[in-house]
Amino acid sequence: MRLVTNEFAPLKQVSVKDGFWSRYQEIAREKIIPFQWRAINDDVPGIEPSHAIRNFRIAAGLEEGDFGGLVFQDSDVAKWLEAVAYRLSTHPDPELEKTADGVIDLIAQAQEEDGYLDTFFQIAEPDRKFTNLNECHELYCAGHMTEAAVAYYEATGKDKLLNVMRRCVDLIDRTIGPEEGKLHGYPGHPELELALCRLYRATGEERYLKLCAYMINERGTEPFFFEEELKKRGYTAFWGGGRQEHVDKEYNQAHKPLKKQTEAIGHSVRAGYLYTGAADLAAETGDGELARAMETLWNNVVNRQMYITGAVGSQVHGEAFSFDYHLPNDTVYGETCAAISMVFFASRMLRMDSDRKYADVMERLLYNGTISGMALDGQHFFYTNPLAMWEEATKRAGVTRHIRSKRPGWFGCACCPPNLARMITSLGGYVYSSSDDTAYVHLYVGSDAELDVGGQTVKLSQTGNYPWDGRISFKPGAGKYRLALRIPGWARTFSVTVNGAKVSPGLEKGYAVLDGVWEDGDEVILDLPMPVEFVEANPLLRADNGRVAIMRGPVVYCLESADNGEDLDALQVVCADGFRAEEDGTLFPGMVKLVGPALRRKPWNTDALYRRADCAELEECEITAIPYAFWDNREDTREMIVWIRK
Repeated sequence: MRLVTNEFAPLKQVSVKDGFWSRYQEIAREKIIPFQWRAINDDVPGIEPSHAIRNFRIAAGLEEGDFGGLVFQDSDVAKWLEAVAYRLSTHPDPELEKTADGVIDLIAQAQEEDGYLDTFFQIAEPDRKFTNLNECHELYCAGHMTEAAVAYYEATGKDKLLNVMRRCVDLIDRTIGPEEGKLHGYPGHPELELALCRLYRATGEERYLKLCAYMINERGTEPFFFEEELKKRGYTAFWGGGRQEHVDKEYNQAHKPLKKQTEAIGHSVRAGYLYTGAADLAAETGDGELARAMETLWNNVVNRQMYITGAVGSQVHGEAFSFDYHLPNDTVYGETCAAISMVFFASRMLRMDSDRKYADVMERLLYNGTISGMALDGQHFFYTNPLAMWEEATKRAGVTRHIRSKRPGWFGCACCPPNLARMITSLGGYVYSSSDDTAYVHLYVGSDAELDVGGQTVKLSQTGNYPWDGRISFKPGAGKYRLALRIPGWARTFSVTVNGAKVSPGLEKGYAVLDGVWEDGDEVILDLPMPVEFVEANPLLRADNGRVAIMRGPVVYCLESADNGEDLDALQVVCADGFRAEEDGTLFPGMVKLVGPALRRKPWNTDALYRRADCAELEECEITAIPYAFWDNREDTREMIVWIRK
C-alpha cells in the first residue's frame, strides 16, 4: 500500500507569474542556461575548461583525445538538460529544444552496444567499469542522466533519451543485485536511487523500483561492499592514486543499514540525495519502517543540524555534517547542492504527510540557503555559503580558506550552478498538490494551476507580493473541494476572508482548511502579518549564544559592510520593534530592506591587545539589513554576518 497522501501538480500544469520567482526564472532562461551551455562547451574565456560536451564527442567517436575534467563530468550535461526540460515544460522554445535534441543525439551515439554510458570509463578506463562504485560516480552520473531523461520526456513527449537511459539502467540491473554473480553493491554517491523512482513512475516498470529498494536496503550491511571492492582493487584509491587501507563508512552513509540510522552523518549532499530516494521508495512501496527512519533523520537534520538559512553541512572536512548543535558560522561548508538536496527531501516527505513542517523548511531553503549560491547576474556562483564572512580571514586564515568573499564564474567541480538551474526552472512543481478531496497550497508563488482533485480538474490561481508582503489572493475554480492554505511556522497570526467575509478555518497540521462549494469569481484572501523578528538559537548551539538573527516573513536578513561599515561584530541590537521595512529595488526589484537602531562598540584609543573590562563604550547608530540571499552583489562588501550580538 502506497504511503502517498497527496501528489504535486505536474510542472506543465503550473504557470508561474510571480514578482520574485519569475525574475529568477528569467535569469535562468536568459543567463544561467545559455551561460552554462557555453561553459560545458568550453566557450567562456577566463574559466577552467569543462570538457563535458567534448568528452561525449570523444566517446561517440567524433573526436580524438583524452578525457577531461572530473570523473563525474557527465553530470553537468545531465543537469543542464534537466533544466532545459523544465524550461520547455512551461515556455516552449524551438531553438533551445533543437539544441537539446542535438545533445541527446550525441549522448545516444556515445552509448555502447550493451547500454553502458559513462565517458570517463569509456575513454580513460575501459577495462575498469563497475570496479569502483564507491569513488568513481558511475551510478551517480547515470542517476542524473536518468532524471534528465524523465524530465525531457515529460516536457516534450520525446523518448530518445528515456530509451537510452532505460538501456543504461537495464545494464546496471543486470550487473548489480542480490543474485549470485552480480555485484552486491550500491552507489558511493547516492543519486541513482531517487532517479529510479522517477523512472518507475514514468514507465511503470517494477524492476526499477526493485533495483532502488535493493540498493537502499543493501547499503550498510555486512560484508561491507566498499571494503570488498577495495580489496579486489588491491587497496588502490582513485583519488590521489595511493594505497588505501580502509573505507570511511560514515562519509557516504554506509556505516549501518539506513533503517537503523538515527543521526545525519557524512557528506551532506550524498545524505540529502539518499534520504530523498529513500522517502520516495517508502512512499511508492508502503515501507513504513523506512518512512519512520526518514522521519527520524529529518528531525535530526532540521532540529539539530540545519542553519537558519536552511544550509546543511557544517564542516569543510568531508563537506559533511559534524554533530548535533555544531553550527559554526564562519567555517561552515553549507554547499549549495546540499541545500538543494534538502528541498528534494522536504518535497518527498510532504508527499507522504501533508504537514506544514516540511513545506516550512522547503520555503526557508528556497528563499535563503539555495539562491544565495548564485549572484543576481546569473553568472557567478558560491559553492559554500557562510553565515559570517571576513574577507581578510578568507585569504589568510587556513580554517576559512574554503570560504569565498566573491562568487567566482565557474568551478572545476561545477555541480552547484546546473543544480541551481534545474531547481529554479522546476519551482512550479513544488507549489501545489492535491489529494482525493483537497487542493493544497504549499508555497506562496504567484501562479495559475490546474489540479486533479479526486478526478475533477480544479483551476486555482494566486497573486501577491510574497515574500515582501504577506497578503495573498486566491481565485479557486468552480467545484466542491477543500482548499488548504499553509500557515507558516513563522507567522504569529493570520486571517482569512472569503468574498470579503472573515472566516475561521480549521487547522490541520498547520494548514488552514476551507471546505466548500466554490464558484468561479470567488476570492480567498490570506493575510500573514510580517513584523520584523529577532530569532534566537537553542542555547546548545554555542556559536549563536547571545546573538540574534533578523527575519521578516520567510526571509533571513544579514548585515554587510557595504551598508554598515567594517567590524560588524562590534554591532549590538536591542529590540526588533524599532526596525522598519523599506522598499529598495537597488539590488532586486521590490526588495525590502530593514533599517533600525543599534549600538556599536567604540574603537579603543590604545593599541593594547587586552585591557580591564570596566564598562563597554558604546555609541548609537543605525544599521541596514538586506536579505541573506542577496549578499555579495556589491563590490565593496568585505564583511557579512547573519547572527548579531544582542
